[in-house]
Amino acid sequence: MSETTSSPAPCLPVLRSMYTELTKAEQKIADFIFEHSSDVIYMTISELAEAASSAEATIFRLSKKLGFAGFQGLKIALAVDLFSPLESVEREVDPHDSVESFPQKIFHNITEGLQDTLKILDHKELEKAIDALSATKHLSVYGSGGSAIIAADIEHRFMRFGFAVRAYADPHLQLTSATLLKPGDVVIAISHSGANIDVLNSVDLAKKSSATIIAITSYMKSPLSLAADISLHGMAREIRYRSEAMASRLIHLAIVDLLYTGIMLKNPNQLIENMNKVRLAISSRRL
Repeated sequence: MSETTSSPAPCLPVLRSMYTELTKAEQKIADFIFEHSSDVIYMTISELAEAASSAEATIFRLSKKLGFAGFQGLKIALAVDLFSPLESVEREVDPHDSVESFPQKIFHNITEGLQDTLKILDHKELEKAIDALSATKHLSVYGSGGSAIIAADIEHRFMRFGFAVRAYADPHLQLTSATLLKPGDVVIAISHSGANIDVLNSVDLAKKSSATIIAITSYMKSPLSLAADISLHGMAREIRYRSEAMASRLIHLAIVDLLYTGIMLKNPNQLIENMNKVRLAISSRRL
């Protein structure tokens, strides 16, 4: 019953077979999963704890008892019970879709996610993030997996503002960076689920170093959102137990665009001057 196998073990049959061996607190969560399986795969561990009137530690303990590395593994296994292999990759498409039809579905999914994000955007949090970034002289960006691509994009673009910026995908480098931060430094931590252990550990260290933490995630009540000083949320209409999180990456990049534009509007003359310097420097690299 290992998550490292090519085909994840199902959740519900295992949960039923082990039900009598669970504690009363664990059975309470199991009952909720049985009754709300299709909802649970979209929840964070914090959301499930609140919905089931339970504790995150109990959910994590139940996940381990069932043979999974954590709650994310439990959700992936639960998806095996609920969806076909193709649906678990992308719910909106099916084997009969033509090359003319499936792009419309994918782009519709992304568009809907962007519109949802615009509706839930917290403008006060956005303004606080822009102010913190405009005032800092040092920015560290943490993101693993697909989020590392977004972190790299931030490093590439934000260096034009003239402050030191570095993206870290390696967990050890994230921890090293977080330990050496100082008051006034800013961290942007990116995680679709908001539950990446490596990023959370780095954020915890960064907070102890008195840095300001800005979270970019898809879940309002995720551990990352709760740990951050400022939280920006993107709503991606996709199968959210998926680690690939295709639409969320584009939506998170859109949030990065908001931050970039907000900083630019605060000091447009400085950005123009810096951009002219950059263009002059790289002009020799073009034919």
